[in-house]
Amino acid sequence: MFYDKARIYAKGGDGGAGQMSFRREKYVPYGGPDGGDGGRGGNVIFIGDEGLRTLMDFRYQRHYKALRGEHGQGSNKHGRGASDLIIHVPLGTIVRDGDTEQLIGDITQVGEKVIVAHGGRGGRGNARFATANNKAPKFAEKGEPGEERWLNLELKLLADVGLIGFPNVGKSTLLSHVTAARPKIANYHFTTIAPNLGVVAVGEEKSFVMADIPGLIEGAHEGIGLGHEFLRHIERTRLLIHVLDISGSEGRDPISDFEKINGELILYNEKLAQRKQIIAANKMDLAEGKEKFLQFKEKMEEQGFEVYGISAVTGEGLKELMRRAAILLDEIEVEPLIIEEVEDEACFKARFEPPFKIIKEQEIYKIYGKDIEKLVAMTDFASEEGLERFQRIFKKMGIEDALKESGVQEGDTVHINEFEFEYKAY
Repeated sequence: MFYDKARIYAKGGDGGAGQMSFRREKYVPYGGPDGGDGGRGGNVIFIGDEGLRTLMDFRYQRHYKALRGEHGQGSNKHGRGASDLIIHVPLGTIVRDGDTEQLIGDITQVGEKVIVAHGGRGGRGNARFATANNKAPKFAEKGEPGEERWLNLELKLLADVGLIGFPNVGKSTLLSHVTAARPKIANYHFTTIAPNLGVVAVGEEKSFVMADIPGLIEGAHEGIGLGHEFLRHIERTRLLIHVLDISGSEGRDPISDFEKINGELILYNEKLAQRKQIIAANKMDLAEGKEKFLQFKEKMEEQGFEVYGISAVTGEGLKELMRRAAILLDEIEVEPLIIEEVEDEACFKARFEPPFKIIKEQEIYKIYGKDIEKLVAMTDFASEEGLERFQRIFKKMGIEDALKESGVQEGDTVHINEFEFEYKAY
């Protein structure tokens, strides 16, 4: 079954810890600091792969975590950075943040890469902190935690030609006749509940991708039936073949059906209505179809549409229809797929988020903020000098003053991430 949505968890690798060490050589009893830096953690990277067509694999594995960097060593030996975790995704995959829905990437090219979770940088060794006032620092940084987030993935098909039309008009049969695709076919509505792809070969050198898209009904733009699932998949096709039941075998009027479906396209997205369309009048193998075809063709050609009489069952007219589709694709300019501009409230908040915020819950003061949380994660609190450095930066960031304004008292509990301490005024 086609699967075009997924929700996964990705975490970049943690950075390696910096080393706290001093040079030890013969006849050099008090060597200087020589602790090396930790290596960077691996990134989680999505890469476009033309060999994939669905997001099915993400149903079976939802958690992806890159490796951490190596720790630093003495003698100024830096830890090695970890390899990136590469995840292959189909072309047309849109990646959004699972919490804010902010756009992260729109992967449309073979080999295109998007970093979805950055690895943490390695912690600095004590050699990095040597100064004129402190020539032998006895502390080093821990590695920075890797970025972690939930991701929402959505796949939009990248087909050249899309078959549209009401349910049960013969789209699946047509696709199976002109390609090697084998969609499920039966005589009831909504047989196709997910898009099927096939490659149409026209001659020895020309070919294009065609998608049989789920049938459309009235009210689809409001999500009725398979509405949004249908409409999502035709946004990127360059040419639409509108399949109609010319015989009216189910009591339908082909002209009315044509107008209704195009009305739904306009209501969902006006750009869809501007796509080039050619009409495939299906079921010409039936007597009723032949009787109605000429009158129908004349009326639609007056409106500027090309009409081809076909029979998806016998194959009548399909070669001519496919050749014409190939010619039109050569004439239609390929529009570059532009990454969406997302300027919603969630993105605005993320972009102008304050450096930190303090929330009092019962008698606990909780501090939130990217920089302070990173500082806590990278500080070695077992080192007295490391603790003193943390206190200096804590005060310099203005957090201590903000705590006082919030009413903190001596002995109150302050919580930052998983770190908790008792407040003491200095």
